[in-house]
Amino acid sequence: MLIRNYYRTAVRHIARSRLHAMLNVVGLSVGIAFTLLIAAFGYGEWQVNRGLYHADRQYILTSQWKDPNMGYPVATLGPLAKALKENYPTLVANYYRFDGITSNVTSGDKHFREDIQLGDSTLLSMYGFPMLYGDARTALDAPFTTVITADQAIKYFGRTDVVGQSLTIGNFSGGKQDFRITGVMKNPARNSVTWLIGDYPGKIFIPTANLSFFGRNMDWTNVSICSYVELQKGVSPEALKGPITQLIRTNANPNIGANLQVVMVPLSSYYLDGNGGAVRKMFYTLSLIAIFILLMAVINFVNLSVSRSASRMKEIGIRKVLGGLRRQLIGQFLVESVLLSIIATAFALVFYRLFAPIFAGILGKEIPALFTLPAIAWILLPVFAILVGGLSGLYPAFILSSMPSVDSLKGRRGAFKENILLRRGLVGFQFATATVVFVSAIVISQQISLFFSDQLGYNKEYIVSAQLPRDWSAQGVQRMETVRREFANLPAVREASLSYEIPDGNNGGSMGIYRSGGDSSRALVSQLLICDEQYADTYQIPMVAGAFFNKRGESNGQDSSRVVINETEARALGWQHPADAVRQQVKLTGTQARIYTVSGVVKDFHFGAMGQPIDSYTFVYVDLFTSYRYMSFKLKPGHIGTELGELQREWSSLLPGVPFEYRFMDETLADLYQSELQLKKAATTATVLALTIALLGVIGLVSSSVQKRTKEIAIRKVVGASVAAILRLFLVEYLPLLVLAGLIASPVAWWILQRWLDDYATRITITGWPFGLALGGLAVLMALLIVLQTTKAALANPVKSLKTE
Repeated sequence: MLIRNYYRTAVRHIARSRLHAMLNVVGLSVGIAFTLLIAAFGYGEWQVNRGLYHADRQYILTSQWKDPNMGYPVATLGPLAKALKENYPTLVANYYRFDGITSNVTSGDKHFREDIQLGDSTLLSMYGFPMLYGDARTALDAPFTTVITADQAIKYFGRTDVVGQSLTIGNFSGGKQDFRITGVMKNPARNSVTWLIGDYPGKIFIPTANLSFFGRNMDWTNVSICSYVELQKGVSPEALKGPITQLIRTNANPNIGANLQVVMVPLSSYYLDGNGGAVRKMFYTLSLIAIFILLMAVINFVNLSVSRSASRMKEIGIRKVLGGLRRQLIGQFLVESVLLSIIATAFALVFYRLFAPIFAGILGKEIPALFTLPAIAWILLPVFAILVGGLSGLYPAFILSSMPSVDSLKGRRGAFKENILLRRGLVGFQFATATVVFVSAIVISQQISLFFSDQLGYNKEYIVSAQLPRDWSAQGVQRMETVRREFANLPAVREASLSYEIPDGNNGGSMGIYRSGGDSSRALVSQLLICDEQYADTYQIPMVAGAFFNKRGESNGQDSSRVVINETEARALGWQHPADAVRQQVKLTGTQARIYTVSGVVKDFHFGAMGQPIDSYTFVYVDLFTSYRYMSFKLKPGHIGTELGELQREWSSLLPGVPFEYRFMDETLADLYQSELQLKKAATTATVLALTIALLGVIGLVSSSVQKRTKEIAIRKVVGASVAAILRLFLVEYLPLLVLAGLIASPVAWWILQRWLDDYATRITITGWPFGLALGGLAVLMALLIVLQTTKAALANPVKSLKTE
């Protein structure tokens, strides 16, 4: 009965104070919803790989190289995983290996370039990927067969029941072969087997029986094979250290064995910790932001509750005079506060449902639905609502209920001075947090803008790249050069270039380079870029000395004996001035018998991400390695849509049956800086939320203050105070608090952002204007809200105001 009375009284009080109740509920619900979204995102990331069959026993074999240019961290020796299973069956239960390739895939009139996994037949049974059609045990046994995902089946055939149909797939020698579909896999959830790298999930799976068709191998000389093992039950990864070392010592090249250490990483943690722990860092960053946002929302809720409670002193006095006990008053305040908190939590669940798709777009990851969250989340939510409600009602409940009845009836606020100090301290914390988040969003945006600026060292504007069909032979290169010249003659095309790489950080490998006559054992590790003579003109990479190979039509086969280097490499090879390197002779390790002439030196440019220092680069002519992947086009400014249409028609004519899947350089850079762009979007969202919560608090506090000081405003008007003077009275209460909070927050924001910028070799310099803009913007918004709320009271008839109780 008592609780029911508390509830009825609380509902009546909330109904009478609709504005403050709404501000309290909206502010807290926004904070809870944002925190829930971050927590759900983290839960989804934590779940990656944990749904695999025997997930606790699945491991990926990673490589740690003394010379990092000898191999890739995510790949290792081709036969290693298979040899572990065959030689140590009591330790290893199963294995899977794959070689990732891309090729043209055709079905009827549909042509696409696809990422393909060329892997062992153990894939489906080892990880338990569910099949819609086909037998998982035998689907990948026979040559020239393939298993595809459901979305690929719909993409090519419009349905999923396609077992027995065929896809035509090209190899790197210009050949084509029909592959019979023997299974259709249900679209797998995110995992580190079919979806190991970036945003390129495997969707077409071909057995290793077809290695020779693609000109690939999984021999002991191949260190670029992704490998996995499943351990027997009860076996620890330490038990395989000796066998791995023995197999490498027995079978691999001694140079590889001396430089390579294979490390087994649990798949359950690989996704979070791989790639330098990028996913874990992102989650920690977002969690920190969420904690601050939630803390701001809770503080706002407490602050508004404390501020509003002071207006109920007469109500408390009357209750006491009529016999109300102190514990009953405490119970009443707590029930009201908890009720508001529960309502806010309910609204937060609605906001979660509404904003989950938007948040998924910001982070580029799917946000789990509410019903998929673990049971602990549904236990913590009501506990959290009760704790926040209790916390916000605790202070007014104990302080106000302890005041003497006479003081309460007279409305004396002398005993409530601590309320003012607490309120200002909490508001100051909100302003400081909002300032840190606001400044961070500005600086992050500045740094990311630098990634897309003219400081890349080349001109990215109007550049389009598209992948080509592979024929890695001398005849294939000659044919592509002929095709390139045809493209270059189009009116819409300024330049065209054939290359193995585009500036996306993925070079074709590295080799040692040293001056002719020097010591090959002290060769400089250089990143190779395979291209033709038009590459520098297409990307407008400035030359600082010499020429970029020969001019068009003047090579006569000589460019294969020439190389072009960048400024960093010229200095590393001992030439103080770039001009000194021109016409000098160098050698590349692995081709020691051949001497190359330095044709020119290009200005340093960012081939990869700006987070890394600029490497040494050696441009070698495409005829030397006879391999290529891309055709790059520099379009003329004008009507891009028309020009792309012209390019599409010429492509279809010159390369029939080959998909024209082009990308602008801005899109390529967006992939390169995907995590930074996600962070920028998240920081912007956090800034909006922080400002919303802080300003909601200002609205509530100023509104409450105006209501309390109605008579004071009327008296000031009677004795001659102007509207401007009354407005200034309220502005002075909050603006100095904002300035003080800004002075405290600015060094904190500067320290945090300096640590973040330390990860980038090329970075902006933090200046004062982001801090000025953040504080100025907060001050303008706050002043505007204060003026809007106090103007009505300042313009009101003082006679009516003096009658107000």
